[in-house]
Amino acid sequence: MTLSRRTALLLLAFGVWSWLLWPTFFRNIWISENSWQAGSPTPFLYVHFVIAAVSLVLGTAIGVLGWRALRATRG
Repeated sequence: MTLSRRTALLLLAFGVWSWLLWPTFFRNIWISENSWQAGSPTPFLYVHFVIAAVSLVLGTAIGVLGWRALRATRG
């Protein structure tokens, strides 16, 4: 399957966007008062950590696909 250059750029942009968005989101969750109770992490923190981690993994995979597709359109 060959992706168009436009689609490849969209996938690559999504991967970059994920790496700009999710680390900031996680930092904000980390400092939230809902994330800690008596010095221990709460389920709120665990759930949002998993969401951020999965989103970074998927964003990375999508970005890599976009990068490979973009390189393939140049050849």
